[in-house]
Amino acid sequence: KILEKFNMDKSYPNKTPMVVRSLEIGKDPFRPRDIGEKMLGPEIPYLSVIGALMYLANCTRPDIAFAVNLLARHSADPTRRHWTGAKCILRYLNGTKDLGLFFKKNHDPSMIGYTDAGYLSDPHNGKSQTGFVFLHGGTAISWKSSKQTLTATSTNHSEIIALYEASRE
Repeated sequence: KILEKFNMDKSYPNKTPMVVRSLEIGKDPFRPRDIGEKMLGPEIPYLSVIGALMYLANCTRPDIAFAVNLLARHSADPTRRHWTGAKCILRYLNGTKDLGLFFKKNHDPSMIGYTDAGYLSDPHNGKSQTGFVFLHGGTAISWKSSKQTLTATSTNHSEIIALYEASRE
């Protein structure tokens, strides 16, 4: 329904939800709006697309959570680059309509959790990215991808912050 709403149901499918990022600030497609760069006008439904993608990322598609999180940071001043990133996620969804969460009736009741952090994954403000997922019977039941609230001073420090933030959830 989301693909049809934003006229992307017949788009060419992508194999990944986002383009490759660059740690060089000037080359990163997910960087904040540059001085002199035009903001998107009201004719582009950027906020509606981000809202719909956030719903999917929070409810049934943990695979797009990181990319949606990056794009949602620019909701106040989106540019053509950010709009291209949002369309990239929609094209990925078009190619992966058959993916989703499946809960089996008779399954292993064990619970497993994974967490990870990317040290300085946001080179624009020195913050690291945290992600976690908890599986019950092999199916994701809780997940999150967000910018860390503290500034890490090393890779090890960012991993410790990730573990702490995941345990709070």
